[in-house]
Amino acid sequence: MKKVLLAGFLLGSLTIIAQPKVADTERFAFEPDLPVNADIPSPKEFLGYELGEEFTVYAHIVQYYKNLAKRSPRVIYNEYGETYEGRPLINLVISSEDNISNIEDLRQTHLDLLTASSSEAQTVIDSQPVFVSYSYNIHGNEPSSSEAAMQVAYRMAAATDDETMDILKNAVFIMYICINPDGRDRYVYWYKTTKRLKRPGYEPRDMEHYEAWPGGRTNHYWFDLNRDWVWGVHPESRGHTAEYQKWMPQVHVDYHEQGHNSNYFTMPGTTPRNMLLPDSYESWSKVFGDANIAEFDKYQLNYFTRDRFDFFYPGYGSSYPSVMGAIGMLTEQGSARGRIIETDDGYKLTLRQGIFDHYTTSIATIKAAVKNRQALLQYSYDSWQPASNKTNTKAYFFSNAGMYNSDLINVLIRNGVKVYQANSSFQLSSAKDYRTGRTIRKTLPGGTYIIPMDQPRHLFISSIMERNMAIEDSVMYDMATWSAPIAYNLDAYSTAGSFSADQIEITEEISPEGGVINSDAKYAYVIDWNQRYAPKTLAKLWAKEYNVRSAYRAFGNDERTFPAGSLIILKGRNREKAEQIDTDMKEVAETCGVEIVGFNSGRMVIGMDLANTRNRPIEQPRIALMTDPPFRSYTAGQIYFMFDWVTELPIERVRATNLQQTSLPKGGFRFGGVDLKEFDVLILPGGGGTLKQLFGEKQLEEIKSWVQEGGTLIATESAAAFFTKERSKLTDVELKKSPKDSSDAVNYLRYEDREDYFGKRRIPGTALNATIDISHPLAFGMPKNLYALKFGNDGLKPSEKLQTVGFYDKDPSSLAVAGYASTENLEHLAGTTFAGVAQIGQGKVVFLVDNTQYRMFWLGPSRMMQNAVMLLPGY
Repeated sequence: MKKVLLAGFLLGSLTIIAQPKVADTERFAFEPDLPVNADIPSPKEFLGYELGEEFTVYAHIVQYYKNLAKRSPRVIYNEYGETYEGRPLINLVISSEDNISNIEDLRQTHLDLLTASSSEAQTVIDSQPVFVSYSYNIHGNEPSSSEAAMQVAYRMAAATDDETMDILKNAVFIMYICINPDGRDRYVYWYKTTKRLKRPGYEPRDMEHYEAWPGGRTNHYWFDLNRDWVWGVHPESRGHTAEYQKWMPQVHVDYHEQGHNSNYFTMPGTTPRNMLLPDSYESWSKVFGDANIAEFDKYQLNYFTRDRFDFFYPGYGSSYPSVMGAIGMLTEQGSARGRIIETDDGYKLTLRQGIFDHYTTSIATIKAAVKNRQALLQYSYDSWQPASNKTNTKAYFFSNAGMYNSDLINVLIRNGVKVYQANSSFQLSSAKDYRTGRTIRKTLPGGTYIIPMDQPRHLFISSIMERNMAIEDSVMYDMATWSAPIAYNLDAYSTAGSFSADQIEITEEISPEGGVINSDAKYAYVIDWNQRYAPKTLAKLWAKEYNVRSAYRAFGNDERTFPAGSLIILKGRNREKAEQIDTDMKEVAETCGVEIVGFNSGRMVIGMDLANTRNRPIEQPRIALMTDPPFRSYTAGQIYFMFDWVTELPIERVRATNLQQTSLPKGGFRFGGVDLKEFDVLILPGGGGTLKQLFGEKQLEEIKSWVQEGGTLIATESAAAFFTKERSKLTDVELKKSPKDSSDAVNYLRYEDREDYFGKRRIPGTALNATIDISHPLAFGMPKNLYALKFGNDGLKPSEKLQTVGFYDKDPSSLAVAGYASTENLEHLAGTTFAGVAQIGQGKVVFLVDNTQYRMFWLGPSRMMQNAVMLLPGY
């Protein structure tokens, strides 16, 4: 017995002795011999622990920077915004004391470089500091960079050596210390409650390395903020890009983490590249990559270059700066996914190393920038010159009649682009039509928006406004097109020729303005459903408990016509609100930015009278959005954001794990104790083939029964394929089978060629021409022509069993608009349905094969989701 106890004791002792360190401060020491100002506290002294021993909650990070700015005259602390959850968004400006005391003059002189003459520019280049900025922790669950940022800021604020003094004199350093505080804290608090306390959980399979859905990567609404730099959908993005525009640096680095088995990535990257960038961009990225590599070689740190990461899409933190005239770059640290993890070759990768690696590249990069100060200022100056434009485009044009034209105008203005509007019609002798790709002679009407290319941000303009970017490699990290006029479904043109137009500059973002025409109407109020914020208006009316009808067909009087779907508020059906209805209509119109028209009579000259019973009463639906695996957090977040933030319509997020298989006494099944019959609408955001594990035969029968009794099931993306005849058999709708390579060559592919071969067979986010049946309630408020964004090659077979509402162009040769798709895939998709409705009993299954609100910038198809939720249950 004593021997057993002794053996157990020794085994326990050996286990304790052998446990790996979570913070190897000896190997990963932060320049321990560097002389520093002892009056300025280091992160270790302020926090009470070594960086890497623990994750730091965001509030403590903020406290450290406030303290640092108070202690050091080299540091400016600035709050540039606030997250959805109320956390401050901050950046630091660090430079020499002389520069900081004169920082506003330096900043303005730097911005003057955008429009300076060559002689004026040379004076600035000879004397001006180089501006360098870093963005840390845009993905919340990649938190090592925010920890590293504290050490970087401390070093620049406290070091007293000659080299640091020279850096501070010759550089203005802007640090965005945590782009995504909400996601970071979501991850950090989860990790603190999950980590093993007695012995570090370095085993990759331990639960502390696996976050619960949706994870900390995203912001409050589950959006990837590292795809939002251009579009500014969220306050985090609008805040840091507005701040970026104030500084317009020469160098910017975006700090990330990747899988734990990956070594550190540093520049340069791989193809495809943005071919519009200056030719010297690649060589500059190598200069900075080599500076990092020299330090890594010194410390025997592993790294790689020229693989995996491309910078084609301009909405990354590494590519947005490049289209703004900087050397934009990416670093990716292998993630410990906690404090320590064992890699596939037995190495113990720690959070401390991640902090050290990011610290090392942060310092190496700013040193390299100072060494090349004048050349980098020259690079930016040259990039800002319109003469460096690589396209032959002179200007871009888009209509002021589109539902989302103000969204694009605001994107451009927020990013410093000059936007003009024509006062009268004008002619283009050679206009490229975005829908057809043909060059034609075109007269554009007054009100058309004009984006000329003779301005400093021409590279940004062409990168987001071009109809189709040149693609050197169809296997890419992100999407193949993001053309803004196409994403917002606008009628747009470009020209390579000269033109003359009477125009006025639009200097401020466009805010929706609303009001009431005939505000003391006697009979009814009507709201045109084609308006951008009509769905939000309907949600407001429901919240005020108004009875609202949706017009079955277009109608009008002698003065104007209203489209199908327009909202009708009959005074005779809202008599209990007689005292307040006129006031409420004014309030709702102004709050939502819509026009509401009062009618003194219900008799129409065109179409049906206002009180015709074909104009359907529509009640506020009870909506369930499925969340948790297997559903896509990105898609769920976009839908949640659309209704909760944009439309302001209540939507319940229901966990898939709460789906119970036990039947209720009177039929039905429960979501965590809630009967499915308590909902009118059920939204499934993707889920793919794993849906069959969630929905068994019994559950599918119950769902079908719920639909037959009047429920509306909305299946998006891969969920749409699941509810076809081939998969779940819930409907008779058929999925068109994907084409297969019939050649013998695929059977003998070389191993090294397989990734490239199969990558080219997929559709990586390509714009396709599509036609919409605008007479169907699913398409109310939409134009008949649409740009659909396609990932994958799923399509539905048109048939009498499916009400086809949206289908891809029937001619394969005119189907693709922008991006990449193989001829085989285009032939496969031509004429197939991507949006349709299957009637089952009294209810409906809505098929939305494509994401209709992708990242909330590809808004052209988004009204379909709003219609499916808000209008379809009433039809």
